[in-house]
Amino acid sequence: MIPYGRFKRSLILWFRKNKRDLPWRRTTDPYKILCSEIMLQQTVITTVIPFYERWITRFPDSRTLARASETTVLRMWEGLGYYRRARNLRLAAKQIQSV
Repeated sequence: MIPYGRFKRSLILWFRKNKRDLPWRRTTDPYKILCSEIMLQQTVITTVIPFYERWITRFPDSRTLARASETTVLRMWEGLGYYRRARNLRLAAKQIQSV
């Protein structure tokens, strides 16, 4: 068995060498990271990247998403499937804005 410390160092070194430049890795904005995590559920990265970029352009923050109609949100989600994710993301934005 590999000791935890050695495994951790190996994993970090591997990541530094092999990591991909992904749009959501260039931000610390919790909203943008949440959007990417929801989009990435059961969807491959290569499909998500262009959707994520269009989504963030159209809904740059939770306030904008919360104010959007469900129809608009679902239209922007077209092609990603699993539309419940879009509905729940919009509901989360509404809850965030109500705090």
